[in-house]
This record gives sequence, structure tokens and C-alpha cells, in this order.
Amino acid sequence: MTDTSPTAATTPDQATPLPARNSSRFGVLAELALVIAVMVGSKLIFDRIVWTYAGPLSLLCTFTLLLVITRLRRESWSNFGLVKLRRWWSWPLIIPQALLGFAAIGLIGAGTAFLGDALGFWSTDTIPEGVEARFGNVVGNLPVYLGWIALSWISAGFGEEVFFRGYMINRAGKFFPKAWWGTAFAVLLPAIGFGIVHMYYQGLRGLVVTGMIGLALGTLYILYKRNIWPLVIAHGAFDTLTFTAFYLDLDV
Repeated sequence: MTDTSPTAATTPDQATPLPARNSSRFGVLAELALVIAVMVGSKLIFDRIVWTYAGPLSLLCTFTLLLVITRLRRESWSNFGLVKLRRWWSWPLIIPQALLGFAAIGLIGAGTAFLGDALGFWSTDTIPEGVEARFGNVVGNLPVYLGWIALSWISAGFGEEVFFRGYMINRAGKFFPKAWWGTAFAVLLPAIGFGIVHMYYQGLRGLVVTGMIGLALGTLYILYKRNIWPLVIAHGAFDTLTFTAFYLDLDV
């Protein structure tokens, strides 16, 4: 009998990642410091020019740097989850994994939001001011709505997943590769960063909620044998649903 379970669907068909040059902890730390500096620095610059799109633009600058780094280190992007699926039927088998990721985003996000409300940290009855300022013009505006849908897949779905799950988990895992808790550290560190980059327009609620979502997606990434494609689909689809609710002026 063929095993079609979500966690086993893509494992046999994935290309083996190309080995990269070995890096010391100091080298990894220096690289991460440079990458984060570029991300934060470009974000601060774009904040003064075009605040609404500062996040995607800073991510673009960061990816440009990563292209240089991977070229210098002769490293394959398959190490960051962009595995090659050799058989055509492997893509449909990703769907159950993507659905689980979609459910994790919704359930973890809503559960954390309502728990924070119950504990008095924030109110789910109000939309954070930054969210309203950034996405308020989506309501009933088809061109803006379609533009954010495109960014949802390119910047959030693809960009954030490859960076925070693929790249960051890969690099964080090099700090304590032999420790039993090394994988947990590799998942936790990017999750914290994922929450922090959403804090600038969502506040404390965004920090905690997206941080918990990042923790869930990072765990799934490990369970999916470091295949990023199901998470790209799940993230892009969930953001599409969210922007559709904004466009239709539904209560989200």
C-alpha cells in the first residue's frame, strides 16, 4: 500500500540538498547579524518613504543579500526548503500538508488572540491602528485588493516562509547541532523574529499572535522534512482569505 500521509507525501521525491561550506558559530552569528542589520536598516529607511510597503521592500533587500551570500558559499536554496519534487504527482500530495498549515495558522492565531483578550492584554473587538492604517483602503477597492493579494503570495507566502522558516531555521540550527534541544532552539528563534517584524503595525497583539503562528509553522516545517512548499501555499491562501474579508468589509 502506498503511504499518502501528509508527513510522508513528499519525502521520497525530494532532491537531496547540496552541501554548503561548513561555518563556525562565529561565522553564522556574523552572517545573521549582517542579514538582520540589512532587514532592519532598510525597513527604517522605507518607513520614511513608503511606510505601507516598507515590510515587503525590506524583505526584498534582505533576499538580495541572501542571493549574494548563497552564491559566495556555493549553497543551494534547497537547504532553505525549496526542494525539487521529481514526480508530477508529488504536488497534489502537498495539499493535505498545506491544509494542515492553513488550519494551524487559523486555530493558533485565533486561539492566542482570544486568550490574550481573556487575560486583558488586548481586545479582539478592536482592530489595531496600524492594521487599519495599512489595509483600511482595501475595503471595496478592487485594484488595491488585487495588489495586496499578489504581495500576499510573493512577499508573505513565499518570502516570509523561505526566510523565517527555511533560512532562519537552517542557520539557527547550526548553533547547537548536537544538542537534543537544538531543533527546538532553531524553531523558537525565528518564531520570535517573525513576531517582532509584525509588531510595528500590530503592536503587542501582533508580536504574540504571529510569534505563536511562527512557532507552529516552524514545527510543521521540521515535520515536513524541511519542505517549504506546503507552508508557502498555506500562508498565501490564509492571507488571501484575510484580504478578501477586508475587501468585502466583513468582521475579521
